Amino acid sequence: MAEHNDTGRLAEQLAADWLVGRGYELLDQNYRHGYAEIDLIMKHKGILIFVEVKFRSGTGFGFAEEFVDSTKKRLLVKAADYYIYEIDWKKDIRFDIIGVYRDKAGTVNFRHFEDAFY
Repeated sequence: MAEHNDTGRLAEQLAADWLVGRGYELLDQNYRHGYAEIDLIMKHKGILIFVEVKFRSGTGFGFAEEFVDSTKKRLLVKAADYYIYEIDWKKDIRFDIIGVYRDKAGTVNFRHFEDAFY
């Protein structure tokens, strides 16, 4: 596996752990449907949440939320629709973006964008 894939998986796990520490329940990770992959599927306060995780080693090239383009959003919504159908979910949903940032000292920080799109 390429190094950027390893970094992405680590960022996803860090984000999942961070959200669980805030009371979220992890339902699924790396859920695939067609060409789309949903990094994390969480539940919190009765809401089903589809989370896109983006890792950045800095903000020189922009923030995480800027890297979720319209094509990616469309694919995520399509995969989420299928997941909702699979589990017969009838309640509210939300799409979030988690930016995972590592500074030069190696410190990891998170930026959570709730209800980022849809």
